[in-house]
Amino acid sequence: MNPLNHVAIIMDGNGRWGLKYRNSRNVGHKEGLKTVETIIKSSIKNKVKHLTLYAFSTENWKRPKKEINYLFKLLENFLTKRLDDIHKQNIKIKILGHKRFSKKLNFLLNFAEKKTINNSKLQINLALNYGSKLELINAFKKIKRNKIKINEKNLEKNLQTKNIPDPDILIRTGNTKRLSNFLLWQLAYSEIFFEKKLWPSFTEKDYIKIIKEYKNIKRNFGRI
Repeated sequence: MNPLNHVAIIMDGNGRWGLKYRNSRNVGHKEGLKTVETIIKSSIKNKVKHLTLYAFSTENWKRPKKEINYLFKLLENFLTKRLDDIHKQNIKIKILGHKRFSKKLNFLLNFAEKKTINNSKLQINLALNYGSKLELINAFKKIKRNKIKINEKNLEKNLQTKNIPDPDILIRTGNTKRLSNFLLWQLAYSEIFFEKKLWPSFTEKDYIKIIKEYKNIKRNFGRI
């Protein structure tokens, strides 16, 4: 049975779900937040230590401004209303990406990280304004600036995921089979599960099924 420490998820399909069932992309984003809460609870039950959620990529700025504003307002409301409960559950929040948002959202994100910094049951790594290519470029810039040797160890020390184990599993919902500039270095040996369901339709049962399948995979890491 494979140990499971880190699950990474590309939460794809919110907008399509909203258009299909409610004629509104924004309603899909709101419903997707309910799935996030379900998966957080299930991760704790299954003793997952790290859960990385791809919430907003560096490429997502190309979306309509109204949709972007709605997404960030959803996140602001979530942090305002749910942070105390997250803290009580011993959950740590870490932001991956660059905090270039409104003053209010930047404040809430920084506050969430500081408030939960010593929590240890589950670490949620929220990828916001995150792009893996930019992360790698910045890591190489730091290495060059500090005049240290280029090798795997030094590169990993300069990534935003420093001290976070690489994902054991990547799940992508939405019936799309690509990585979309997400954790390109860290996913080198992850087991990848592409799920047809759109993110708001993804259930705890679906999640458990993937976990069970993962635990029975023979992982060789290049060996026979």
